[in-house]
Amino acid sequence: MSDWVIPSLLAGVAMVGLGRRVDVYGALTHGAEEGLGVLIHILPALVALLTAVEMFKASGALDWLTALLAPALVVVGIPPETAALMLIRPVSGGGALAVGSELIATYGADSYIGRVAAVMLGSTETTFYTVAVYFGAAGITKTRYAVPAALVADFTGFAMAALTVRWLFGG
Repeated sequence: MSDWVIPSLLAGVAMVGLGRRVDVYGALTHGAEEGLGVLIHILPALVALLTAVEMFKASGALDWLTALLAPALVVVGIPPETAALMLIRPVSGGGALAVGSELIATYGADSYIGRVAAVMLGSTETTFYTVAVYFGAAGITKTRYAVPAALVADFTGFAMAALTVRWLFGG
């Protein structure tokens, strides 16, 4: 049955459009055209963002910053091994997934660190990517308090992930 849900939904939308005498194909191509316009508008920001993430990792700055943050993370109750994940997650979802996968491969999926990494990945957002895409698409250039508020929310998500895993599974 699940194989038919999306095709049925698409056919149903097309039938409703035809019933209302809407040019369904024209609406589809117009939407695709607008999507390409948005892509062209945000592509430079995305390329710059992904390049910066790779340069940050390749330069060794990520390892240095991870070591610097480790003592403070222990005080807050976050495993220091997840520091790289916390630094990459607001910038790159793919990079964060790679770091999270590495943590899970190293420590195990059922370990405290593996569970915290998995919950962190699921409970936080790629803040700068989201800001670049949505604010760029909307033409917003002054993010004002949005980025600091989102970063505080990310940190709260990281801390709560560690706390929740410790509370539910022990640590």
